[in-house]
Amino acid sequence: MYDRTVLRSAAKAAGIKNSNQLATKLGLPRNTAWRLWHGHTEPTAPIAAAVHAELGVPVAALLVPAEVSATADGSAA
Repeated sequence: MYDRTVLRSAAKAAGIKNSNQLATKLGLPRNTAWRLWHGHTEPTAPIAAAVHAELGVPVAALLVPAEVSATADGSAA
């Protein structure tokens, strides 16, 4: 699962105040930056790499493990 709070905190620390500024910094379309900023989409690998390069946030920090509700064989736990 994508944790937008990590992206927003790193962006604000870099002086980025909104999704439009994020789009400019990362070279993204504005609608993509808006969806990332508001948590409506997860970053793709190229976007996560751009976030890492520009803001220093590793991919592992952007994505948090989802709660596991089933065992390895697919049955309910």
